[in-house]
Amino acid sequence: MNVARFPPARRRLAATIFFVFLAGSSGGDSPAGNKATMAAETVYAKPTAAPSVTATPATRDPLKWPFASDSIWNMPIGSGAVYVPANLADSKNSQGMPQVDDEHIVLKPTAPLTAIHASSVGWSRGDRCNAKGRVLANVPMPTNYVVPNNIDNGSSAFLAVDGRTIIQSQPLARCSAGGPATSLLTFPSVDIYGDGIQGSHGGSGMSSIGGSIRVGELRPGQQGPRHALKVNVDSRKVLYPCKIFDDCFRWPAVTADITAIGYYGSLTASPNSAMKMGSLLAIPAWVKLAGLGMETEPGKQLAWTLQNYGAYIVDTTGGSGLALNAENGPDGSLRTQFQADYGYPLEIWKAGSTAWSRDVQRVIQALQVVDNNSQDRIGGGGALRQPLAPPFRPVNRPQLPGINAE
Repeated sequence: MNVARFPPARRRLAATIFFVFLAGSSGGDSPAGNKATMAAETVYAKPTAAPSVTATPATRDPLKWPFASDSIWNMPIGSGAVYVPANLADSKNSQGMPQVDDEHIVLKPTAPLTAIHASSVGWSRGDRCNAKGRVLANVPMPTNYVVPNNIDNGSSAFLAVDGRTIIQSQPLARCSAGGPATSLLTFPSVDIYGDGIQGSHGGSGMSSIGGSIRVGELRPGQQGPRHALKVNVDSRKVLYPCKIFDDCFRWPAVTADITAIGYYGSLTASPNSAMKMGSLLAIPAWVKLAGLGMETEPGKQLAWTLQNYGAYIVDTTGGSGLALNAENGPDGSLRTQFQADYGYPLEIWKAGSTAWSRDVQRVIQALQVVDNNSQDRIGGGGALRQPLAPPFRPVNRPQLPGINAE
């Protein structure tokens, strides 16, 4: 949830009562109920050449590549995917392309325990540093990790002392080294070896770590992240103008923004019922990536990932543009890594002003909705475009009763 650019009254409303809806209805709507209400007809999977399968490592580090191999974050797109237009062609006129939603990923279970205090400031532009509310959680956090006062989404993920439970909150602030932290809310904890669906993106109730572009990814010489990504969109322009709350989101999202009714789709002239919080976007299998005219290496990597794994809509930008979700934590910042690797910033606020920004525009305009994505057909089902994520490498970790790792 990003209310930074909402009108002041709406920001205050969102910051004070948005939590009422976080429990949400986990039912959402079924794929059968998401037929696109648009002039263009549903586009079923077209015959296409077999995808180029990329070799995967024999094992993976759960801290760098978390969640079960059949999690939504790790499941490749399948040959049974049913694509419908996402109507993102006008993204070339968007203001920011791409924006970046920094996610505070803190996977340091042996770090000192730090109290996260409740703060009602949220996105009201007040001081998030005042840590005098009740304690929401105690989480391991390196002493020198600081998150200054800001108005960002501030989704965070902390690995608990057991080495497998992920505690999530939003928005995070920790204004002095060694001091306490604050958040408006904490969210359901998840197992790093489980499905990892739920988390602290308030606009969808989805994960603050799954789908994040991690430090070490999107580097020169790589193929592209081997997992689904997350994006924030201008909900006024691209999401369906829902009339009842449960119709504002679809699986795997478990909720929507508090302002969804009346805000989602309020600036669209072509309502599209496939486009909701939780929708899975992907470049269709028949699109030849070489024909997109990509200019940059990270752009080509992004296109590869979006065709093979896709990206879930998890939050609202609060204004024109689209945001990628990326790691910014004790292990480093994707922004810093990207600038050092390529010599230009990850976040661009003037659309089309750089080759990287133009590449992101091309990719977004190629995206469609995988309309039959569902709990029993993640990615549309059928033959997978890429191998499943490999087994976790052996690590020393405690076993919790009733929870088994892969």
